[in-house]
Amino acid sequence: MAAIVWLVAGILLAAAEIFTGELTLLTLGLAALGTAGVSAAFDTSLVVDALVFAAITLVLFAGVRPVLRRKFGTPPPIATNVDALPGKTALVLQPVAEHAGQVKIDGEVWTARPLNPDETYEEGTSVYVMKIDGATAVVWKGP
Repeated sequence: MAAIVWLVAGILLAAAEIFTGELTLLTLGLAALGTAGVSAAFDTSLVVDALVFAAITLVLFAGVRPVLRRKFGTPPPIATNVDALPGKTALVLQPVAEHAGQVKIDGEVWTARPLNPDETYEEGTSVYVMKIDGATAVVWKGP
């Protein structure tokens, strides 16, 4: 009888994983299914079943879950919009100085200022976008 309870609990936990996506309930469900198998094969007591469940859970949480999370986890977000601009190359359209300038980044015109306030970049120069500060691209010519 205990094996059937463990079996039902395992199936319900594994099915509930659909709603969370954390792989925690799936791990517990697999441990319950393993306990159901041991309980059915050896007709163990409730205390032994609890120990088997705990042991299987520990093994799955320590060994299997991290591997599954790496393989099926959420991929790192792809930088988009303003977050994707640092590191891109820009073309200076109007001389870039401490308080004035424009650059073209991926076909869009941005106001710009140099990373080092003492520098000035002339029209036609290629520069690198170091960061976006509000609506201003902070650029650097490089070495």
